[in-house]
Amino acid sequence: MTTRDGISDQPAAPAGEKLAGRVALVTGGTRGIGAAICTSLAGQGAVVAAGYSGDSERAQAFAADFERRFGPAVRLTVHRGNIASPQDCRRVVDQVIDQHGRLDILVNNAGITIDKLALDMSTGDWDKVVAVNLSGAFYMAQAALGHMLERGTGRIINVSSIAGEIGNVGQANYAASKSGLLGLTKALARETAFLLGKSGKLTPDTIGLTVNAVTPGLIATEMLETVPTPVLSRLTAQIPSARLGRPEEIARVVHILAADASSYITGQVWGVNGGMDM
Repeated sequence: MTTRDGISDQPAAPAGEKLAGRVALVTGGTRGIGAAICTSLAGQGAVVAAGYSGDSERAQAFAADFERRFGPAVRLTVHRGNIASPQDCRRVVDQVIDQHGRLDILVNNAGITIDKLALDMSTGDWDKVVAVNLSGAFYMAQAALGHMLERGTGRIINVSSIAGEIGNVGQANYAASKSGLLGLTKALARETAFLLGKSGKLTPDTIGLTVNAVTPGLIATEMLETVPTPVLSRLTAQIPSARLGRPEEIARVVHILAADASSYITGQVWGVNGGMDM
């Protein structure tokens, strides 16, 4: 079981080898859902690079905890950058490839919220959320795609949100950015298949280059700590599963999509929300 930070307090060891030899970069990877994704990918044998934006002390603590739990069996590096900056995105991707020799999996998980009713939302509130949640994912994917296309393989997984599918009061900026990720996912899935086919690298015996999205519902992370208890209780009551999701439940879907055996899944949106959108 993981904590609200997505970090397990139990010793860990690789649980499988689905991702052995693979290198994964997870943005927003040192906390919440991102930390759980890093743990899940590592549990399947991947080398993990965790991106973060500003809290270096927390990132180093995450790395130390990761090493304590996994030992030398799994390697983790942390990389600081501003995901809203295309230059930083390119730098971090290049840094990961330089350090690890390759990049097989990109998980665009980083995201922020600035919740206000649309009538009260400033231009800055809108621009900042869209820049991080949507533009940042594009910049990261753009930086990684050249490397992946050259090698003929790769996995890009965008962490969207149920808010991008059904909307939410006070989250016009967040919902729009997360909805945009769904369009980005499908466009990139078509483009990558087209480009691999054009270069002759799309053959029946390859694992391909796939692009998919995951849409979490209400997940027990720090992001929900600002939601008033009565509001959270009302929202939870609307979930058929009658509980909040756990970070590791999102992470499990991500590692499935990242596996070689998932090469026939691309351009898809995987909802993990306890049935909230039924």
